[in-house]
Amino acid sequence: MDTTVHDFRIDIPQADLDDLRSRLDRTRWPDELPDAGWDYGTSLPYLRDLAAYWRDGYDWRGHEAAINEFPQYTTEIDGATVHFLHVRSPEPDALPLLLTHGWPGSIVEFLGLIGPLSDPRAHGGDPADAFHLVIPSLPGFGLSGPTREKGWNISRTARAWAELMRRLGYERYGAQGGDLGALVSPELGRLAPESVVAIHVNAASVGFIPLGPVSEEERAGLDERELRSLASIERFTTDGFGYNVQQSTRPQTLSYGLTDSPVGQLAWIVEKFKEWTHSSAELPEDAVDRDALLTNVMLYWLTGTAGSAARMYYENGHSGDWFPVSPSGVPTAVANFGDDVAIRRWAEQANTLVRWTEFDRGGHFAALEVPELLTGDVREFFRSYR
Repeated sequence: MDTTVHDFRIDIPQADLDDLRSRLDRTRWPDELPDAGWDYGTSLPYLRDLAAYWRDGYDWRGHEAAINEFPQYTTEIDGATVHFLHVRSPEPDALPLLLTHGWPGSIVEFLGLIGPLSDPRAHGGDPADAFHLVIPSLPGFGLSGPTREKGWNISRTARAWAELMRRLGYERYGAQGGDLGALVSPELGRLAPESVVAIHVNAASVGFIPLGPVSEEERAGLDERELRSLASIERFTTDGFGYNVQQSTRPQTLSYGLTDSPVGQLAWIVEKFKEWTHSSAELPEDAVDRDALLTNVMLYWLTGTAGSAARMYYENGHSGDWFPVSPSGVPTAVANFGDDVAIRRWAEQANTLVRWTEFDRGGHFAALEVPELLTGDVREFFRSYR
C-alpha cells in the first residue's frame, strides 16, 4: 500500500470551464406555476438569476487561487484518494484539530476559519488557542472523489481519518464537524479514544436526536427550545427528507442529471442552502456569501462527484452499523445554532457530553453563516483539552 503524502494544487483545465459555460448557455429550463416561490422546490426566477451570475460574474480562477494559498495534499487510504488541507499553526504548542464537512458542503465551509483557528495571534485572539488544522474532503466528495468501490460509509471514513492523522504524525488531536462531520467526528472518537482528546459538533442529527416517535411522557420533560427542535424534526421527516430518501436508495439514478446539467446540480444544492440556513434569511445569499456558495457547487461539478457523494447516504443506510449505540468516553461539546435540532437528553445517550451551547443565530452551515460564533465556541471548548 502506498502511504505517500503528495503535494497538490487545484488546476482545472480551461476546457472544463468552457464546457460549463456552454452547458449554462444551453440550459433547457422547466416551467413553473405562477407565484410558486420555493414551495415546490428551487425557485425558477431565483435560479435563472444565479445561473446567469455563475456564467458571467463568478470568477472560478480567483477562488481556485485563494484555495491554493493553503497547503494541500493527497494520499491513498484504504483504496481511496483522500484530499486534504494541512495548515500548521505558527504556534509550536498548537493542538491538532481535524475538521470534517458535510453534505452538500465541502472544504469551502472552513476556509474562513483557517486563519482565526490556526493563527489567533494575527486575528485578535489568544495564541494559546491555536490549532494545527487538517481539513479533508470526505471520500467521494469533490477532490477526494469519486470513490471506486462499495462501503464508504461513516465508520469507514472515521477509520480513514484515524489513519490520516497517524500518517501525519499526530498521536493526540481534537475533532470537529457538522452534518455528516457530526457523525464522523464522534465515530472517530469511538474508534480512536486513545488519540481523540475531545469532540465538538454542530448541525448534529443522528446520535443527537430521537429517531422515532416521542412519547407524551418524554415531551412533557422538554423545554420550549427542545419542543421547537422536535417540531422541526417532525416537519423535516415529512416535508424535507426527499433528498435523503433518493440519495440513500437510488443515488445512481440521481447522478445522471446532476453530472450532466450544471443547473440541475446548482438547484439540488442551492435548495438546501435556502432551507437549512437560518430562517431569518429569505434567500441563500442573505446567510452565505454567493461566491462561497458557487465555489462549493464548483467542487461537486468540476469533479463530477454528485453521485459518489450521494453514495455516502446509500452506504450509511445499508450498512447497519452507523447508528451510535454508546458513548465513546471522549468529552463532547454540542454547539446548537439558531435552527439546529439537537436535543440534549437524546445526545447524552450516545455521547459523553460535557458542554452544550445554544445560539440564537446561525443555521446548518454555521462555518459560513456565523464563523465568529463557531470559532469562539471551538476555542473555548478545547482550552481544557490541550
